[in-house]
Amino acid sequence: MRVDTKTVLSERFEEALVYAAQLHANQRRKVRNTPYVAHLLSVAALVLEDGGDEDEAIAALLHDAVEDQGGENTRTEIRRRFGERVAAIVDGCTEPERRKNQSWREHKLAYLEQIRQASTSVQRVMLADKLHNARSLWVNLYLEGDRVWNEFRGSRSDVLWLQQAQVKVFEELQSSRWMVAELRRVVNCMNDSIYGNG
Repeated sequence: MRVDTKTVLSERFEEALVYAAQLHANQRRKVRNTPYVAHLLSVAALVLEDGGDEDEAIAALLHDAVEDQGGENTRTEIRRRFGERVAAIVDGCTEPERRKNQSWREHKLAYLEQIRQASTSVQRVMLADKLHNARSLWVNLYLEGDRVWNEFRGSRSDVLWLQQAQVKVFEELQSSRWMVAELRRVVNCMNDSIYGNG
């Protein structure tokens, strides 16, 4: 399905790009130590390729900012700089803290329900985020092998379960067909490779 977008990126997007790079300057991705901004750029690119508007693209750049870089102070700054809609999308993307006595899987199930209840804009950014995360995991497994699993809080089977559960949620939501199809393809390739079917 062709996406016909007329999204124009203004100086707000440039400001968000600089701000995101500054916020995450000392943060690295798991396993291969890639600068974290690579993930943020990839998520923003997927959002734009899916026809997302400027607010959604800005939120894509900042989707991990509250969770990873300053909490409520960062949220207040995002609202001040980029407006209520961007702040609301970032809030929708922010994974809540795990409650005491809540298992890893229970925590992830609650987050999947948060995605189900979210606005279309939040779902677009989160789908782009999950797609890029799955691609990164697949590349890391290809390059680094089983040592990758040591970087996760959940076990290998937990992480693979979560990948499949995310595909199911976005299929149920009838989110962007091409991104969901790509997410399913990557997750299936990962499972086939791990279990010796590929």
